[in-house]
Amino acid sequence: MSRIRLSPVQFIPVSFLLIIVLGTLLLMLPISTADGVAPDILTALFTSTTSVCVTGLVVVDTYAYWSTFGQSVILMLIQVGGLGVVTVGAMIMLVGKRKFNFGDRKLLGDALNVEKNRGLLRFLVRIFKGTFLVEGIGAALYAVDLIPRLGPVKGIWASIFHSVSAFCNAGMDVVGPDSMISLRESGLLMFVTMALIVMGGLGFVVWFDIYDGIKDGIGNGLSVRNIVKRLPVHSKIVLSVTIILLLGGTLAVLGAEYNNPETIGGMSLPDKIINSLFQSVTFRTAGFASVPQNSLTEITCMIGYVLMFIGGSPVGTAGGVKTVTAFLVFMNTRSYIRGSRENVIFNRSVSSEIMRKASAVVTVSLTVVVFMTTLLMIFTGNTLTDSLYEVVSALATVGLSRGLTPELNTAGRIIIIISMYLGRIGPISMAIFFAKGAGKLNRIKHAEGKFYVG
Repeated sequence: MSRIRLSPVQFIPVSFLLIIVLGTLLLMLPISTADGVAPDILTALFTSTTSVCVTGLVVVDTYAYWSTFGQSVILMLIQVGGLGVVTVGAMIMLVGKRKFNFGDRKLLGDALNVEKNRGLLRFLVRIFKGTFLVEGIGAALYAVDLIPRLGPVKGIWASIFHSVSAFCNAGMDVVGPDSMISLRESGLLMFVTMALIVMGGLGFVVWFDIYDGIKDGIGNGLSVRNIVKRLPVHSKIVLSVTIILLLGGTLAVLGAEYNNPETIGGMSLPDKIINSLFQSVTFRTAGFASVPQNSLTEITCMIGYVLMFIGGSPVGTAGGVKTVTAFLVFMNTRSYIRGSRENVIFNRSVSSEIMRKASAVVTVSLTVVVFMTTLLMIFTGNTLTDSLYEVVSALATVGLSRGLTPELNTAGRIIIIISMYLGRIGPISMAIFFAKGAGKLNRIKHAEGKFYVG
């Protein structure tokens, strides 16, 4: 990393692009497909992009079209994409006992979206240890159900693949063509999948805050309430918003789909609740589906747009604008309406720079959603509901589709590929990447103008 002259904001998008190209080349090999015939470049590119960007939208069935080698390439791309190209590269450097200079640490900090330099490598090691521990436990729990269902060899492979895919919020599977629909009768598979999705979406910072808080709390004899009170404000926001969105999403989906015979209408009440919870969880950038997405009511689709757009939390495997970002924009609006001079959350002030960044992320993401949805409708002729669902799903790296992905024409696939890529690196990163004059405006102080808004 030290020999790269690109700035961090340039290097990160380029690194993801290079991995996508590498994945495309590997998937174009005849050995990558089940029938031994090399796929066309657009199919390989789409699959590589959706894997690296941990999106999950597919134009061919992963379980049937790709060979074991091809699926292994996809799994590798999912793992690298979920943890981050720079993060994986840094870990390889650390294992190889290469020294990290200041530039390497700065790049790693930007890739992880954390500001601290002290303890950064220790934080990196904890991420990898925690990831492989959680994925290992997930695979073992999956195997309890999938080995009897699929046999030892296929069952073990499917367990590993699903665990990594669920934790990285990729939503790809190697069991069948209908995601979790044929497996939804298994409570074990449903709850393990939801747990992995939520764990990946919470973010590593929250993991370690909770772990350290519990460890210190037990050592000092603190109550659960005091342990929670002592959590850093970031983790409090993430946990609070996550719980609200998951429960609110569950109730909303349950109400909207309660009598829909094509989704949960014919299920018992407990199954309706479980599948509504699963839909709420998977809306948060996961991509697995326990009910047909093209049968959802438009009310549920509207709920999905919001949940997908928000996505998971920072420094994790999920996409979207992130929970903290959405919460800060909401609080900024609330503070203005109430006439507050500063934004205070859990007795902590939020800097104006962070607020500006949050507003920029939401604004740029909304702009990209509108632009890409319009293009998709123009070039494919699909409805607003289906096109918006596809674009938001791609941009937020969710992977849910109303059956549109396999039917996309060449232009449609390219639009979704670009959306997935922008969603993974962040539209705001791409905007900064091309902002040639960044920083120059700060050299001049202009007189204030008078403007009228609202």
